[in-house]
Amino acid sequence: MGTRGIPNEYGGFEQFAMHFALFLVEEGVEVVVYNSSSHPFKESSWKGVEIVRCWDPEKWIGSAGQFVYDLGAVIHARKQQFDILFQLGYTSSSIWGFLFPKKTTIITNMDGQEWKRAKYGKLVKKFLKRAERWAVNQSDILIADSRGIQEYLSEEYAIDSQFIAYGANVIQQFDSNVPKKYKLIPKKYNLVIARMEPENNIETIIRGHRKNRDEKLVVVGNLNTPYGKYLSKLYADSVVFLGSNYNFEELNSLRYFANLYFHGHSVGGTNPSLLEAMACGCQIVAHNNPFNRDVLEDNALYFSSYQELQDLLDSGLRPHENSVNKNKEKLEQVYSFKHIHHSLKELIDNA
Repeated sequence: MGTRGIPNEYGGFEQFAMHFALFLVEEGVEVVVYNSSSHPFKESSWKGVEIVRCWDPEKWIGSAGQFVYDLGAVIHARKQQFDILFQLGYTSSSIWGFLFPKKTTIITNMDGQEWKRAKYGKLVKKFLKRAERWAVNQSDILIADSRGIQEYLSEEYAIDSQFIAYGANVIQQFDSNVPKKYKLIPKKYNLVIARMEPENNIETIIRGHRKNRDEKLVVVGNLNTPYGKYLSKLYADSVVFLGSNYNFEELNSLRYFANLYFHGHSVGGTNPSLLEAMACGCQIVAHNNPFNRDVLEDNALYFSSYQELQDLLDSGLRPHENSVNKNKEKLEQVYSFKHIHHSLKELIDNA
């Protein structure tokens, strides 16, 4: 519960839910995934996963629709005999905690610190901080997808959580025709793949990149959001905006043939798009924060402002080639799907 549904048409939680649900089915577990009524997949099952569609009025009433969607999922879950209810995030479900099924074990992936997101006003941030506390109190087991989040939960709420990150596998095959499709020359463009949100520092990257760059800056992400429309209008002359793309073979090839990959995410834990960049052998330039440093350690370059990024690019400095191999090694040892999925399965079996 807590995603827009599978197969993935949106982002990180949906990507995780898709892979983990398939793994559980292969392990002989009965799995139900709640899908938004606006999800393009309309069938009642997908590759052995039962799909329950719940009404989602978000396109009519905005973000408030997420609360309605989660209410529908909670009401449905109350009528089932689930052993586990696995929540991905808590923002719009925690207010319905008093309705959660009492005999079901509630596991919650706490995601990032939602109340820090720049797009929210003071009142929304206050609500999100309270929702975070509700989620902590309502859950039987908490999952932190980064050590930074695990430490935060311990310090803020004096509570233990299980550190289990997202997963990704090293990618071996790439299609050189993909850059050509978008009129890009391999290794002659730099890349950003992200949701169009202020805390992903996309504008910071654009401003840091604009001055005298030989490489094009390519941004992949949904432009049909207020922030996406703002960026695409303001920087149309200096950035190649490709819009949203959920073809992962294409995205992986775009990553592989990029000169540099910029990762600007600053709120939250281990980000799936960062792991995917590591999996594709990208040379990564990341926003300087504890979450990114926990994953990348010394195997990336870091920036905190557009000026720092501009100076970094002007200096000609780039991640050492050896950093690519070290990131792949860490991916295989710590973040592989096999490792992550088995860790979660063990957690569920012992719940």
